[in-house]
Amino acid sequence: MAEIDFNTLELSELKKLEKEVAKAIAFFEDRKKAEAIAALEERAKEFGFKLEELTGVVTSKKRAPSEAKYAHLEKPSITWSGRGRKPQWIADGLAAGKTLEDFAI
Repeated sequence: MAEIDFNTLELSELKKLEKEVAKAIAFFEDRKKAEAIAALEERAKEFGFKLEELTGVVTSKKRAPSEAKYAHLEKPSITWSGRGRKPQWIADGLAAGKTLEDFAI
């Protein structure tokens, strides 16, 4: 690893390095936690249990992204699932007299 002379760096460069280091540390910690959870789940499985059964804590599973239900009329690659806040292009279309069915895929 290359040596960095911090005394020669500008404040903006130091702040950028600080952010990059914080991201690297967070990524490292997340990876290690995931490895530890996987190892614990495997060990619990060897005894015929699920980790949640032993700890009483349910590990969160990432939810699959919802399917797109609406598409931009002029740019069909721009979509919306119908969940959350309406995109501006939907709001503009509705204000222009269109209905959600006009945008339906």
